[in-house]
Amino acid sequence: MGNWVENEGLSIFVVLVWLGLNVFLFWWFYLAYDLPQNFFYTRVLLGRALALARAPAACLNFNCMLILLPVCRNLLSFLRGSNSKCCSTRVRRQLDRNLTFHKMVAWMIALHTAIHTIAHLFNVEWSVHARVEEEGTLAAVLSRLGDSPNESYINFYRQTIPNPVGGLYVAFTYLAGLTGVIITLALILIITSSTKIIRRSYFEVFWYTHHLFVIFFIGLVIHGAGRIVRGQTAVSLAEHIPEVCSKNFTDWGKKGACPVPQFAGNPPMTWKWVVGPMFLYFCERLVRFWRSQQKVVITKVVIHPFKTIELQMMKKGFKMEVGQYIFVKCPAVSKLEWHPFTLTSAPEEDYFSIHVRIVGDWTEGLFNACGCDKQEFQEAWKLPKIAVDGPFGTASEDVFSYETVMLVGAGIGVTPFASVLKSVWYKYCHDATNLKLKKIYFYWLCRDTHAFEWFADLLQSLETQMQERNNAEFLSYNIYLTGWDETQATHFVMHHEEEKDVITGLKQKTLYGRPNWENEFKTIARQHPGSRIGVFLCGPEGLADTLNKQSISNSEADPRGVHFIFNKENF
Repeated sequence: MGNWVENEGLSIFVVLVWLGLNVFLFWWFYLAYDLPQNFFYTRVLLGRALALARAPAACLNFNCMLILLPVCRNLLSFLRGSNSKCCSTRVRRQLDRNLTFHKMVAWMIALHTAIHTIAHLFNVEWSVHARVEEEGTLAAVLSRLGDSPNESYINFYRQTIPNPVGGLYVAFTYLAGLTGVIITLALILIITSSTKIIRRSYFEVFWYTHHLFVIFFIGLVIHGAGRIVRGQTAVSLAEHIPEVCSKNFTDWGKKGACPVPQFAGNPPMTWKWVVGPMFLYFCERLVRFWRSQQKVVITKVVIHPFKTIELQMMKKGFKMEVGQYIFVKCPAVSKLEWHPFTLTSAPEEDYFSIHVRIVGDWTEGLFNACGCDKQEFQEAWKLPKIAVDGPFGTASEDVFSYETVMLVGAGIGVTPFASVLKSVWYKYCHDATNLKLKKIYFYWLCRDTHAFEWFADLLQSLETQMQERNNAEFLSYNIYLTGWDETQATHFVMHHEEEKDVITGLKQKTLYGRPNWENEFKTIARQHPGSRIGVFLCGPEGLADTLNKQSISNSEADPRGVHFIFNKENF
């Protein structure tokens, strides 16, 4: 269990604490409405549905307080920065799973919204029914309180329209009902558009609908302003004991009998939960807006094979760490959309760069706006204006915290390691003796041969310089071609004996198929006994599960033994 907690991105301790707080809040607020005397008559009208509506409402407040914090990227980047003294390495690794936690909280909000909504549907139905019910029952008497002077009402429904029209009247004319409908619809749109298929195939749909969270939070804050949940006042309870007086409800107000009970609505509480995170997020947006307004100059556009372009840029005061990412907006393509890209340059370089693979409408528009679809040379003044927000921290910043690391990139997921490998080499050449990192195992998995081309130059340069310095063992790299046919295989076999690889031009030959990760981990563990080995991945979830399991199974129980620490990039 210890290894699982150590390697899993979001630790079981964090998850259990969060789940435990949800259970505690649900049970606490359920009892707070199911037992106290001041809600005795409210329970007569609504039954257990009262507590079943209020308990998830408390959990909604708690989770809506949390949902914005994982997307305050500047705050998280400050906390997890490699030079920050605020957090330990282990805590920083938890911060790297911010989007995982964000999604978990979102699903919890959806669950409690469903419970809250269903319970209130029963509450509305019973409130409407009690209001139009014939006299003779306690519920009917309670529902008519407020019709006479010097009385306060307990049943928020004051009309005499029966169901189902009465229920619809509540949903679309009362503040609580109308805001409830709006925030529920907004939540449905936000969650359904956040699925992986929508995000990857229709990013614009995901981006625009996700900003419905503004409407969601506005509706959430004012949802309880109508005070439709009402309980008996403390003053009234001193004179009117519900358990006694409820038996003689026909005599209320008469001489020598119980006085008519008085009621008041619960004040809205949601704003107290969410005002802090909303303020932090507002500050976050101000910082991001200010940073996005700073001038960015595109100094160079490099067209790589198969519609991959490299943008080299400069921005005053821009400072980065290895493996970080930025958000990019190109107003010529879209005035609102921001897209994340990993930085492929090193902090030691006098520019910062990104590699963009053309896979959708926005990237196609950027490709054309940069003049990459034209044959003639593009003048610098004709290049589009670019807005940049960031950089933001990722797990790759911790590469230099280990003596031995495994870097695994799948397809375009190799981009953060371009920055890492460049920076490692700059540091190695400048001051190798003080560099904690002594050994890099680099794995790149790609589906087709064309994807190798833009990255091969970097590896060739590193390979050459390491041989010149007689330290070829510093970087061990393996390139795996995962998609190939028999014709290609025959061609590769014919050229296998050549000095350099026929695909990449590197001395290290391209391998075919997929790595045997169990063998790789066991081999590295034997070569580095007693070490903490950082495993860094930028790739799909399936590969993440595999590497995480191998990190766990190949870590020793003895604290002095070898330990693989798994880290995954998340954007």
